[in-house]
Amino acid sequence: MPGALDYLILVPTLRCNLACSYCQVSRAAIDARGHDWSSATLAGVEALVGGLTGPEVKIEFQGGEPTLRPDLIRAVIDAVPAEIQAQFIICTNLQTLNDEAMALFDRDDVQISTSLDGPLAVHSRQRQVDAGEAKGFHANLRTLLARYGPGKISALPTINPLSPPDPEQLIDSFAELGLDSIYLRPINYQGFARKRHPASRVNGDQWLAYHAAFVRRLIARNWIDRSRVLEESYFSLLLRRIFRPGEDRHVDLRNPNPIGRDYIVVDHDGCVYPTDEARMLTRAGIIDLSIGDIHAGWDTPERAALEAAATNDGDPACEACAYQPYCGRDIIDDIARYGRIDLPREETDFCRRHLYLFDLAFELIHSDDPAVQYSLRRWLGLAGETGALAAP
Repeated sequence: MPGALDYLILVPTLRCNLACSYCQVSRAAIDARGHDWSSATLAGVEALVGGLTGPEVKIEFQGGEPTLRPDLIRAVIDAVPAEIQAQFIICTNLQTLNDEAMALFDRDDVQISTSLDGPLAVHSRQRQVDAGEAKGFHANLRTLLARYGPGKISALPTINPLSPPDPEQLIDSFAELGLDSIYLRPINYQGFARKRHPASRVNGDQWLAYHAAFVRRLIARNWIDRSRVLEESYFSLLLRRIFRPGEDRHVDLRNPNPIGRDYIVVDHDGCVYPTDEARMLTRAGIIDLSIGDIHAGWDTPERAALEAAATNDGDPACEACAYQPYCGRDIIDDIARYGRIDLPREETDFCRRHLYLFDLAFELIHSDDPAVQYSLRRWLGLAGETGALAAP
């Protein structure tokens, strides 16, 4: 059962200083008007944050480019009650560093999340920037890594499944920076990406094979050089769901998946959404999936309607699936791709992708290859180098 509200995604501005080809947000131009929190919206967010009752909270600032409004970020941080343990994450393209941004980054309770799409040429192409701008990003990332170390910074690649980077080159681009976790993300069928990358509606066999090859390459590297352990974060997450039921709260895989209870998104205009993807669908004009707003609240019929369908319990395909205990239901993904939530599960991208990955996970769990067992144990945080794991 969900507890108190303890995870917020806040969007103080939709404006951005980039126009990435894979942008899933439908961001606004940097000089656009009317795309930042109003004073009334800020007051509503401050009241929400000031009234939190749980022992801890995670607040993620997204956009647009949230560092364009460091004043709004500071106001939220200051509104958190002193007795609540808070962690803040600033999602930024790191294209520009200034004193105000650095003052936020210097805080011990602030983490930094950015995108690193691989080697310089790939990164430049994905972000639609010239080589000089791409080098500026890499220089800023290296500056922050030197200042804080990799523990404060996460970087995620967004992959075009039709032309993915060579796995070895992508791994090298992270490893040389001291970054050990790589969260593979195919281009999301949201925002501007719906028009610029229509093939992202379905992640076909090419993407699944790439993901599997990437995991196997990490296993080989980890065995050759045991001085560090590299991981693909989503695959590690699936492993934890198998061995530690109920421990992980990844919002795409919870079942039932509570809507608007312990996790919400507050957009630039004060509208509240159940997930960031729901916000993107609304912003792109596909369907309004808002469940309320920061002033009137979100205990609404819209929230209840979404929550009633956010489960795989009772679905005939899921009930017959061996992986149901580890899997979940993401109705927002179904709406984004198909405009409906009643397709047979085995026909959905979500189901095909997770069947493939759970098949891979159990194949590796039952492997007697010491290299495989070494990486799986490290990804699960278990002692010992080899020896068969006992899957539930």
